[in-house]
Amino acid sequence: MSDPPLFLASDHDHRACARAILAHAEGVCRARGTRLTVQRRRVLEIVASSHAAIGAYAIMDRLKEGGGHPAPIAVYRALDFLIANSLVHRIASRNAYIACTHVGPHRGSQFLICRRCGTVGEMTSERVWQALVGAAAGAGFSVVAPVIEVEGECAACHAATAAPDAAATDTVAGT
Repeated sequence: MSDPPLFLASDHDHRACARAILAHAEGVCRARGTRLTVQRRRVLEIVASSHAAIGAYAIMDRLKEGGGHPAPIAVYRALDFLIANSLVHRIASRNAYIACTHVGPHRGSQFLICRRCGTVGEMTSERVWQALVGAAAGAGFSVVAPVIEVEGECAACHAATAAPDAAATDTVAGT
């Protein structure tokens, strides 16, 4: 079983998280004999700058802010490289991308997507993996690349929603 996504912790240091993602990417590229070019690194920096999924055209707009004029194909090629090296994931339901926060083999990723703030958390639960593989095998199906996207509410948004209700309950109870 995996731990919950780190961004869900109240003491999460996102800057340290983004630095760790970039350091991991450099190590992966070095180990595989591939290059984290300036363009690929910049795309990864943009994707890793938030735990919310970001679309390719938004990435392109951010690249333009730095004075560049990237062609769409260049952004998509960088994203393809980052995905192929398990450094970025595509969130199909959003047609957007998120930096990989899981270090190690990817037997199956589950993404928790907050419908309110757009934050995406990655987790890799062995129990979910085993249940999926078992159910698929029962249907005569072999799982190759499972991706599960779960939409809901993150703890921060849930707390923000619950807080006004709690205040109203306290007022009513106090009368």
